[in-house]
Amino acid sequence: MERSLRCARVANFVYFALCGSLIGTWVVHIPVIEERVGISHATLGSLLVLLGLGAFIGMQVAGRLADRLGAHVVLPIGGVLSSATLVLPGLSPDLWMLAGALLVFGFCNGCLDVSMNAHAVHVEKTYNRPIMSAFHAMFSVGGVIASLVGAGTASAGMSPPVGMAAVGAAGIVTALVSARALLPTAPPPATTAADGEQARAGKRRKPPGRIWILAVLAAMVMLAEGAANDWSALHLKDILGAPASTAAFAYGTYAAAMTTGRLLADRISGRFGPMAVLRYGAVAAAVGITIVSVTPWIWAAFAGWALFGLGLSGCVPQLYSATGRVDPSAAGANVSRVAGLGYLGMLSGPAVIGWLTHLVPLNHAFLLLTLLCAIAATAAGVLRTGSGCTREVARSSHRPPVRHDP
Repeated sequence: MERSLRCARVANFVYFALCGSLIGTWVVHIPVIEERVGISHATLGSLLVLLGLGAFIGMQVAGRLADRLGAHVVLPIGGVLSSATLVLPGLSPDLWMLAGALLVFGFCNGCLDVSMNAHAVHVEKTYNRPIMSAFHAMFSVGGVIASLVGAGTASAGMSPPVGMAAVGAAGIVTALVSARALLPTAPPPATTAADGEQARAGKRRKPPGRIWILAVLAAMVMLAEGAANDWSALHLKDILGAPASTAAFAYGTYAAAMTTGRLLADRISGRFGPMAVLRYGAVAAAVGITIVSVTPWIWAAFAGWALFGLGLSGCVPQLYSATGRVDPSAAGANVSRVAGLGYLGMLSGPAVIGWLTHLVPLNHAFLLLTLLCAIAATAAGVLRTGSGCTREVARSSHRPPVRHDP
């Protein structure tokens, strides 16, 4: 069992890296595809909404299928479909074909995203210690791999369809090979007729309110992440007057700090608990983005973006872990709700900050992120119940059965 559990963990790492590399491959080819199709930045922004909409729908479908069939069944299918549809945006000759391609690719990638997180929840529960943040770090590693491969294919003179098809083909093979190591979900216990009626009633029952609290927190945290993705470099260039070559390092600093933080967050969570990771991480992120908002110095802005990324790094993985613990029998559906709302937050982040720049300077618009991080820190207590219940269940599962003497 120990060996199979380690193999399942490695396989889950591979799927997270695969998801990051597929999204990253699309991102690095955006400029060329945009120019070839002949659309403006504004039109591209509208098309990205379709990508997010497809992902949101895919998350809801895959979450329910993961609960019914098992994440180990849905995850390879999501990996293969997401890899196979990566080439569609590269092949699209016009606006409408590109819109349809992004909707389909988004749907398939949403299936991959939720199923890999649902499987990660199962692996983490079996490990009986925090490992979720390391999985999310591998998503970032996948993005780095995609940027390197994209640069290599571009320098080799490959067109976007050829380069994206090559990455997609490698992704299909990776998804199929890794499927053998996934951890099967334990079959549900046999139920009586009365139990079956209760189970059917439970399926019609609305998800617990705690799930929606976690979903709103995920949306706030991921909105902050999305804003950093699109506005960090522009902040240094437009507000602080840094050269474009220097400004480009703003996002790199943020991303490197986030990856580092995710590699460390599991140890911190294991020692101090998930609530501490969310609370103090959100506080650190709030301090970091406030520094970015008020500083006139480039070096301080770099420090602020690094602190912002480091603080945010462990927040979303803790929310996903807590979501999976609320109701293990509906982990897939619950993760799809939290991930779906979080994904919408990430997509809306750049737009919200862009809208605020019509009212205030860009650096002052970042104070909204300070507020969101402060709210997340204040609400971190929502994780206390889940972690406490988990520890109690873990203790009770190791107690010897109670004997009843006649």
